[in-house]
Amino acid sequence: MEIVLATRNKKKAEEMSRLLNGLDITILTLNDFPYCPEVEEDEDTFEGNAVKKAMAVARCTNKIAVADDSGLEVYALNGAPGVMSARYAGENANDIVNMEKLLVEMKDMPDEKRGARFVCCIAVVSSATESSDETTEIFFGYVEGRIGREPCGITGFGYDPVFYPAGYDRTFAEMSPEQKDALSHRGDALRKFKDYIKKTR
Repeated sequence: MEIVLATRNKKKAEEMSRLLNGLDITILTLNDFPYCPEVEEDEDTFEGNAVKKAMAVARCTNKIAVADDSGLEVYALNGAPGVMSARYAGENANDIVNMEKLLVEMKDMPDEKRGARFVCCIAVVSSATESSDETTEIFFGYVEGRIGREPCGITGFGYDPVFYPAGYDRTFAEMSPEQKDALSHRGDALRKFKDYIKKTR
């Protein structure tokens, strides 16, 4: 069975491939399908964006598509950055600029108000043509934690250098890929997807 990860992000693809290891599947990414258009993430929920991406990629490739939308929700910021996590500082912002904006907004917040969580929604579209009904499965994953006061660590991506998972004094960016996989929101969601594949195949 072939599945297409609906991303061109090398680090995200590596993480998802690692977490799906052990399944009898061939993993492709959008880099294998350069003709597939970029999908605008303009929905107001993680699920909406994930389903939109998976649907578009399944239709473009005629293969099973797996898409994720994930982000950071800071409780004291009413859930921001949320679905805007990748574009928090603007449409062309990178990880560093987004992280800097977050730290500036939280600079005066005491430790007890720095709680946050990462959220991941995985959407899997297993049949998608213009003339047939699509079959979509949804899997959510979460990890609770807190936001630090400065970036620490060099691994991972996104907000990993400022996120301390609950019960740990190291950020995701200070952990090995395997350590992060065991705790992360994406790991949580993909393990649920992996169990679903095992049960249904």
